[in-house]
Amino acid sequence: MFRRSQSPQSAPTMPIERVTSVLGPGITWGGDLSGSGGVRIESIFEGEITLRGLLVIGETGRVTCKEIKANTVVVAGAVRGNITAEKVEIRATGRVWGDVSTTSFSTEEGAFLRGQITMEEEIEIVLPPARTFSEGIADGSIPPMAEKTSETVKLPETKTEKKSTKDTSATTRRVPVERDDTVWKKPSN
Repeated sequence: MFRRSQSPQSAPTMPIERVTSVLGPGITWGGDLSGSGGVRIESIFEGEITLRGLLVIGETGRVTCKEIKANTVVVAGAVRGNITAEKVEIRATGRVWGDVSTTSFSTEEGAFLRGQITMEEEIEIVLPPARTFSEGIADGSIPPMAEKTSETVKLPETKTEKKSTKDTSATTRRVPVERDDTVWKKPSN
């Protein structure tokens, strides 16, 4: 009566979709965003988005791009651009100006969409090829770091302490500091 069957039937498992990265309020981001995982945008984003996973545009999020491609897109903020996803949800506070291509679409009362909806049988998300940081600098898509300036901070001369008898090219200098209740400061001479 309570025995397990000899051949257990496993239910098909759905991938767990969760947010693993957040672009918080106060951030303005421009460029391409691609990869796997969940991303929540609560800021201003301009560029292309291609994700294998979940994309959430929060209530304070403002996204402008030619096309968003992701497995699931939830819009509670504003999107200007086309959306291609397996599942698209537009929440009551969500605004979309662009076309939507999806296999599953839902909206809450009060949601806004100006564009066409195309229901597909299947959506395939193709990620762009991965590049290294060095490749991005070489092709100019990532700007180089700022040049070093001639202004440097010079530490006061103090006794040099050697902790070992080994000959090393680098030396360690300790600068004594006093601690105040509110800030750290150098001792007055």
